[in-house]
Amino acid sequence: MRAEEVLEVAHGCGFELAGIAGCDPGADFARYQDWVAQGMAGEMDYLTDRRAQLREDARSVLPTARSVICVGKLYNTPDPPSRPADARISRYARGRDYHLTVRECLERMVARLLAIETFEYKICVDTAPILERTFARLAGLGWIGKNTCLINEPLGSWFFLGEIVTSLDLEPAVPPPDRCGSCTRCIEACPTQALVPSSHGWQLDARRCISYLTIELRGPIPEELHPAMGDHVFGCDICQDVCPWNSRAPITEDPEFAGTAIPLAELAQLTAEQFRERFKNSPLARAKHSGLLRNVGIATSNLAGAGDEDDQ
Repeated sequence: MRAEEVLEVAHGCGFELAGIAGCDPGADFARYQDWVAQGMAGEMDYLTDRRAQLREDARSVLPTARSVICVGKLYNTPDPPSRPADARISRYARGRDYHLTVRECLERMVARLLAIETFEYKICVDTAPILERTFARLAGLGWIGKNTCLINEPLGSWFFLGEIVTSLDLEPAVPPPDRCGSCTRCIEACPTQALVPSSHGWQLDARRCISYLTIELRGPIPEELHPAMGDHVFGCDICQDVCPWNSRAPITEDPEFAGTAIPLAELAQLTAEQFRERFKNSPLARAKHSGLLRNVGIATSNLAGAGDEDDQ
């Protein structure tokens, strides 16, 4: 099978970005190890336990692997009409759980490829122990920016990533150059200063990242970070919102990624059972009921404080 055939099938299955990489993440694995050693993964044990070493080679996911087919699915949607007392929810989490949508598209893609040639494969959508952004970069989908997101020229960074680790021997792409240049808008805009310098460039200290704090962290959020979180209840898009490469990013027409604004007071009143039922197929389920209520409490307090300042 030729790489061109694979890419054509990928685009036909709803992926705006597609490319081929080899199985070795190269120097990026050393950078990942350094990031873990500095404790910047916080409490995300799945990034630091025995699974960390598995990320050294995609063949740990599929022993017969010879290529990694990387895809990107656009999720950029307009901000829904909102009111000051609405919860701020990251763009990726407003609609259906992307794990379900991307996997379904990848399964269709595999079925069409198997009709051309038989091969072994492993579908990966965010949960497998591989360096997804690295393979996407090596597959030519974009470069990893200072905000640590994969950025495509000219389509921006609003993409879900997925992979098919496969036994197919396909011609790999050439990684694009880094085009962040001297721009530091994402670094300057981060309210918690989570983007920090390193010997490898810029990296994300998850322990200060609003997305980590509102989604991955279990237990209390450090009080000194509360004011900078503003009205964020689930995730944060600030470093992508200010990125110049996203100024002309296309908008998806996929209704699965659309959503409506939700008042903070409405979220605060949800019981555990109501939370599970309402968000069972939503990324918001990741925060759990207790985590969401914690986040809503901080956001409500921040908005009340802002209101008090306005009255002075």
